[in-house]
Amino acid sequence: MANITVTVPDEFKQEMNEHPEINWSQVAREAFEERLSKLKTVEELDEITSKSELTEEDVDEISEKIKRSLAEEYLGEEA
Repeated sequence: MANITVTVPDEFKQEMNEHPEINWSQVAREAFEERLSKLKTVEELDEITSKSELTEEDVDEISEKIKRSLAEEYLGEEA
């Protein structure tokens, strides 16, 4: 496993020191993992949408239809 160094403000470090029961390295690993997962998802979506022939107007129209449908389903009202 590789090591990295993270710099935080002194005040932040003081607060972290008040909680020695927390494994801050694990917290950082989980945060890095979550961010990388989100980044991968965005990159995958970008790849999928780059092949789309839909216009911005098409996307807006579909989005509005979805919102109306969800409102009707969950709020029981016609939007």
